Amino acid sequence: MAGFSVQRYAPERSVWGRLVARDSLVRRLDWPLLGSAIALSFIGSLLVWSATRGRDSLTHGDPYYFLFRHALNTGIGIALMIGTIWLGHRTLRGAVPVLYGLSVLLVMAVLTPLGATVNGAHAWILLPGGFSLQPSEFTKITIILGMAMLLAARVDAGDQAHPDHRTVAKALALAALPMAVVMGMPDLGSVMVMVVIVLGALLASGASNRWVFGLLGTGVAGAVAIWQLGLLDDYQIARFAAFANPALDPAGVGYNTNQARIAIGSGGLHGTGLFQGTQTTGQFVPEQQTDFVFTVAGEELGFLGAGLILVLLGVVLWRACRIARETTELYGTIVAAGIIAWFAFQAFENIGMTLGIMPVAGLPLPFVSYGGSSMFAVWVAIGLLQSIRVQRPITA
Repeated sequence: MAGFSVQRYAPERSVWGRLVARDSLVRRLDWPLLGSAIALSFIGSLLVWSATRGRDSLTHGDPYYFLFRHALNTGIGIALMIGTIWLGHRTLRGAVPVLYGLSVLLVMAVLTPLGATVNGAHAWILLPGGFSLQPSEFTKITIILGMAMLLAARVDAGDQAHPDHRTVAKALALAALPMAVVMGMPDLGSVMVMVVIVLGALLASGASNRWVFGLLGTGVAGAVAIWQLGLLDDYQIARFAAFANPALDPAGVGYNTNQARIAIGSGGLHGTGLFQGTQTTGQFVPEQQTDFVFTVAGEELGFLGAGLILVLLGVVLWRACRIARETTELYGTIVAAGIIAWFAFQAFENIGMTLGIMPVAGLPLPFVSYGGSSMFAVWVAIGLLQSIRVQRPITA
């Protein structure tokens, strides 16, 4: 099978023997990583259910509406993970040009009449049946795969010790095209994640530090230019203003953050109990099933429940770091590093904005927030990590 090497077993070995063999696929999966991701999705389903069950305007009178859809998204995501493991990250390496082209076409389609605006960001494609697609979520994956393919090609072939300047320039150009389109939507939150992914890939590749510092300097200069030229939408400027001054317009642009902090602070150590949060049942926090889902955990599960989410996210990042360290090919290392940068920054930004230490950027909490596109993307990423682990050489 192209995705991963299949070991030859003795004909007399039973099915059970093949499953528990030391070199079997099941045994080589990273179970702490998989278990933590499943636990996060399960907790997320409860939090999404609590946040939406009383909102008839969203649920159309069905209190289980978002619970079932979140569970369905999780199930589809796990199926995508299994498919990714079956194909293998090495097989996907050969399909990167096609996947990259499709992702660019999808994000460009958002700028056509097919696109739709949600919460100020023209970043969605509406599908039949009330479903929607956010192409920028899948673009994160193709940027990771594309940069890894370019940066690791000559290194894994043994021609170079590190990517040369020309290779790094090509990799940055590959990432710049979809990032420019996403910025034009505008979807500043996704662009921020993509920038962090690019930095993670460069650091993992062993490229010259001049590229890293140059990219950081370019990013700062670009942010200043965007601000000075007035390229941000009014709602984005208002979000940054509210972050800089939380007391600014508490009933307007600062409302979301203020209500989020009240919800989290009211939970105390043990929380008010699932479905018992006054901020949640009173519907004081907007977008609580998506961007502000962590406030449900803080209020109803308290510091202990919210802390459990942080621990599970920490386990995911720890196991991903271990996979990146143990793989013997630079391509796998860069893919894992890009995923680590993605998950770490997005989780920090999402939780940080609910606590008022980061500006509101409209990023979901990985595995926990409601949303099909984001859920599918993070589970594909888990599939890539598992594939890298499965295909690593077995040591004695």
